[in-house]
Amino acid sequence: MTPRLPPVLSAHDLPLAELQCAALDGELYPLDSCFCPIDEFDTIHLRARALAVVLDPRIIAERMTAAWVWAATLNPPVRYELCVAIGARTRPHGTLNAVVREVVIGADDIDTVSGVSVTSRLRTVLDIARFSEPFGPRERAAVSTLMADGGFGYEECATVLNARRNLPQKRVALERLTALGKPATAA
Repeated sequence: MTPRLPPVLSAHDLPLAELQCAALDGELYPLDSCFCPIDEFDTIHLRARALAVVLDPRIIAERMTAAWVWAATLNPPVRYELCVAIGARTRPHGTLNAVVREVVIGADDIDTVSGVSVTSRLRTVLDIARFSEPFGPRERAAVSTLMADGGFGYEECATVLNARRNLPQKRVALERLTALGKPATAA
């Protein structure tokens, strides 16, 4: 029986040159900073495992990084968008190209995908709508995909946003979500 390669390989497993050569030979394909055997499907679990190679377990993938893990966008952002709960006392390695925010976040706002903390689809939509500059076609498509995959719509988003007092960028998020398809009859 032929030994099977792990589903996600990084420079921790094999030298980067060997991984790149295997990709050129058609044996592996790149997935963010990692590589996967060609018989592995690109899933949210593989994406999370690729992210796990570079993240401390207390760090949470958010906004467009979370959208990438949830397969709402094809490629990860150029700079990882990450957050930590207030008081987590951690930060990513200095060589990681990332933006990290310290946030107030509840357990219901976090899902675990293959051992990696990722903001829930709903929290991801709200954060993208609140903070993305620009809020362009890529962000709008990610929000729409997350809403469809999560089985929620404008009403659920508006309810969560309106339930939180003093939430920065709430009005901006509601306007952006409205523009994405709020029914004309809804208040």
